Amino acid sequence: MIKNIFLYTLVFFSLYFFSHFLHQSFIEKQKIILPFSLQKVYLFHTGFSLLVCMNLLLFSNVNKIIDQLGFIYLGTILLKLVLFSLLFYSSTIINDSLTFSARISLLIPLIIFLLTEAFFVSKILKRKE
Repeated sequence: MIKNIFLYTLVFFSLYFFSHFLHQSFIEKQKIILPFSLQKVYLFHTGFSLLVCMNLLLFSNVNKIIDQLGFIYLGTILLKLVLFSLLFYSSTIINDSLTFSARISLLIPLIIFLLTEAFFVSKILKRKE
């Protein structure tokens, strides 16, 4: 289990550094101004995805909860959307005139980390079957 926690941490922080660097350099090269901090968006997704994977890994060792892990994961996805909306409310929801590049810049980290998170969660769920 310690090996898996180390692997999750390494993968998510590597994704953060690599994808944030590429995304930020592309944004600067195109001279696009975003109404939110791209670094904070990436940090939110990194931290929350890492927290979800670690908690599900720990919960997978509790016999009473094993059958409910899929439902717990679905609940964490909903919680992630709600927390993201609350934390970035002023720069995303209030600002109705987000440009296409700003919308894509919000969507890219979500897709990257959600796919990685789903991959690790599926491995956790398959292991316990």
